[in-house]
Amino acid sequence: MTATLFDVASMTQPFDDLDDTREKCLSCTKCGLSETRKNVVFEDGNPNANIMIIGEAPGQQEDESGTPFVGRSGQLLTKILESVGLSRQDDVYICNTVKCRPPENRVPTPDEKATCRPYLDAQIAFIKPKIILLCGATAVKSMMPENKLGITKIRGQWFDGPHDAKMMPIFHPSYLLRNASSEEGSPKWLMWQDIKLVKATLDSL
Repeated sequence: MTATLFDVASMTQPFDDLDDTREKCLSCTKCGLSETRKNVVFEDGNPNANIMIIGEAPGQQEDESGTPFVGRSGQLLTKILESVGLSRQDDVYICNTVKCRPPENRVPTPDEKATCRPYLDAQIAFIKPKIILLCGATAVKSMMPENKLGITKIRGQWFDGPHDAKMMPIFHPSYLLRNASSEEGSPKWLMWQDIKLVKATLDSL
């Protein structure tokens, strides 16, 4: 595995626990996204899970529900997990790099990600997952800032993550929705290989 420059473990934690992090995040007004959101989208799944999935940002349906990955992308993510026997509610913890929806579903800005970063750092620090899946390019840029390769070059590979976690970039489900083919070598086929490797690694821990 290749080491990353980011080290959550060495950072001072400004929150008491995950509940404290959630409570403060739900009332956060530190950036402009707080002015246009309907709901803060903090988490879904099991805080005691060994797998953490980090996505990009909430979309419209997530903003309305307050839960990450509930739209078409989320439904596909759930099916992908179930295909290898992983339960979304029991086996994974899901969050995003930012907790509020950017207008028109645009990519969050570096300032927005930086402002929201303490909440993500706290989620990682308190949950201490054994496996972190970086879902899409935005999550990869956030957690692997030194990486210069596109996600197609590094997906399916293990990297050193915070708190000794194994960290793997994977395609975002929205990308898979735009690429319908399941033929060998296609994004969907590659995702299937990646998620099987994730399950096998989890079983070996």
